[in-house]
Amino acid sequence: MILSVSWRNIWRSRTRSLVIMAAIAIGVFAGVYTIAFMLGWVNQRIDAVIRTEMSHIQLHHNKYLETQEVHDYIPGAVAMAVEISEKTGVKAVSSRILTTCMIATAETGSGVMLTGVDPEKERKVTNINELIVDGTYFAEDKANQIILGEKLAQKLKAGVRSRVVVTLTEMDGTLTGGAFRVAGIYRSANSAYDEMKAFVREPDLRRLIGLEEGAAHEIAVLMNENGTEGAFADGLATSYPGKSVMTWTQLLPEMALMNESMNLMMYIFIIIILLALGFGIVNTMLMVILERVKELGMLMAVGMTRLRVFSMIVLETVLLCLTGGIAGIVLALVLTALTARSGLDLSFWSEGLNALGFDAVFYPEIGFSQVLVVAFLVALTGVISAIYPARKAIKLKPAEALRIDM
Repeated sequence: MILSVSWRNIWRSRTRSLVIMAAIAIGVFAGVYTIAFMLGWVNQRIDAVIRTEMSHIQLHHNKYLETQEVHDYIPGAVAMAVEISEKTGVKAVSSRILTTCMIATAETGSGVMLTGVDPEKERKVTNINELIVDGTYFAEDKANQIILGEKLAQKLKAGVRSRVVVTLTEMDGTLTGGAFRVAGIYRSANSAYDEMKAFVREPDLRRLIGLEEGAAHEIAVLMNENGTEGAFADGLATSYPGKSVMTWTQLLPEMALMNESMNLMMYIFIIIILLALGFGIVNTMLMVILERVKELGMLMAVGMTRLRVFSMIVLETVLLCLTGGIAGIVLALVLTALTARSGLDLSFWSEGLNALGFDAVFYPEIGFSQVLVVAFLVALTGVISAIYPARKAIKLKPAEALRIDM
């Protein structure tokens, strides 16, 4: 009964109720869509880190990450990669040969990380083959091919079929070099990565630096599901003692920190919006109490308990908030669904975004848990905002309230 009475009371002043509902709807809409935007933004970056740059897990010689030296390699890494690929939960595994080198053209040169890969295994772990914007991804039966990032190619003033000279250090420490032909140019969302990373075939780089057969510097592991890499990495560390086994969050702790910080910022943002709306709700409900002093006094005079009066005022406020809040959430979900298909194109900021590792096109997304938290916060705002007006209502003395001429 109190619920139905509270709902009817909301519409006694239709204009005022609609205004406050509209304010709540707009605030919640802005908050939820901002959460969707930020979630999509961060998740895209994490996906790029995993699928393009890092993979879920990497294994190295226990000194390699400190020294970056070619002699700190994993013997039998190719066989080890095959063993790991057969484990449950693993999607793909690729062994890589890594070395820092100087790549030069007739115009200029640049220091980069040269990565030797098996093209067929690498395409299952990373999506570099999908990011080729010019040329091809390692044409078959051709030796000494190299894939450059677009930023690096621009810096070297090199195009497809251009000849580049690579200078690097052999296993015994002597300098050596080799000529490579540019097979393709890729472009990722991270221009810094594009400028510092080049790919060649594993046999070509193995022969150039004199690395023993079957050895490699890195084993990249891609899991079937995000979030499973931590436990799996612990198992690999036990199975392969003496090897450095690290997840992408350990290799890039700033990304994990950004993910956690962004989640915290999202809820702080929505709380600030609801806090601002809360003052408006309190003001509205106080006006409602002042307009209904005689009515509330009469209800208490005929036997309505103060607890029921308190509950009625709280319910009115919560229903007011939930009606506006649900409308705002629905609007935000509709816009999220629409923009998730086409994306939000921020190409006019692409250079700055790419420098930070973010794509210029964002695809908002939001999960059920985030929507549920927002709905709970809206209801909580209603309850908190109702406490002061409801306390004012139950402090009314029926005899005095009935004498007031409204």
